[in-house]
Amino acid sequence: MPHRIVHMLRAARGGGRRPVMLAIAGDSAAGKTTLTRGLVRCLGADRMTAVCVDDYHRYDRAERAGKPFTALHPDCNHIEIMEQHLQLLSLGEPVLKPVYDHSTGRLVRPELVRPRDFVIVEGLLPLHTAMARACFDITVYLDPPEDLRHSWKIDRDCSRRGYTEQQVRAELTRREPESAAFVRPQRRWADIVVRFAPVPGRPGPLSAELLLRPTIDHPELAPVIAEAARHQRDTALHLRLHRDTDGRPVDALHVHGYVGSDESSIVKNALWDRLADRPGLSAEALGKVGDAGTSDPLAITQLLLLYHLLEARQTGEVRALA
Repeated sequence: MPHRIVHMLRAARGGGRRPVMLAIAGDSAAGKTTLTRGLVRCLGADRMTAVCVDDYHRYDRAERAGKPFTALHPDCNHIEIMEQHLQLLSLGEPVLKPVYDHSTGRLVRPELVRPRDFVIVEGLLPLHTAMARACFDITVYLDPPEDLRHSWKIDRDCSRRGYTEQQVRAELTRREPESAAFVRPQRRWADIVVRFAPVPGRPGPLSAELLLRPTIDHPELAPVIAEAARHQRDTALHLRLHRDTDGRPVDALHVHGYVGSDESSIVKNALWDRLADRPGLSAEALGKVGDAGTSDPLAITQLLLLYHLLEARQTGEVRALA
């Protein structure tokens, strides 16, 4: 199968000769760019390349208005070109990537993308095909509650993309069948499923739940949780056994947003100390929301992803295909 050939080519290259590839999939306004931005700032632009696969839209906004599908449908995207470019990037080769300007809805001049040590690929459909999935070392799916995602999308599209609230709500309704058919099924292929959401009955910032599937080796978190528990009144971190959507047991890491910053700092420092190859990393870049806000659950989530990126770079191993 072609995707297995890509997998073997990546393994033959070795970790020192190819980038570590991270996929962050999720529906529109699920938080993909916010999660990506902190990782890029922490590692530095000289070591990290970020790619948005929504740039592979086949039609611009005006052209899509007359089509029977939305931007979420594979037929509205150059999936084959996306697959080809992901293969090249995963082998350390540059690509001439299309560019979609979300502020205007137009396809503009393509850009040359050179993969660095780490490549983050985020967007609506990065895990849609087996060929695309074979290019990644770590895969993430963002799964916020739909009502929260809708409010994020309304706020973003009205403030930055020139839509009215009525237009955004109408588009959400139009997109729902394709979201269910093409975007949400990618959740099953994620090594980590991240859900930022409020805790019922608890005021304050959003918390995070991370489903840590056994498809990759996660860090040993019990010492981190034990260390935090020795110093905290409200423990910022809990690890519990959970039933996944298919009924299989999976570890669920709960990162509480309602605890104080001092308590969260104990967890963040403990995770930071477990990162390999820390020199040159900027911890201050983590947990940034928008221009001024911060989130400890977001920072802890980014720290966990940093752990996986750095471990994959250090070991040079290619993940096993499902």
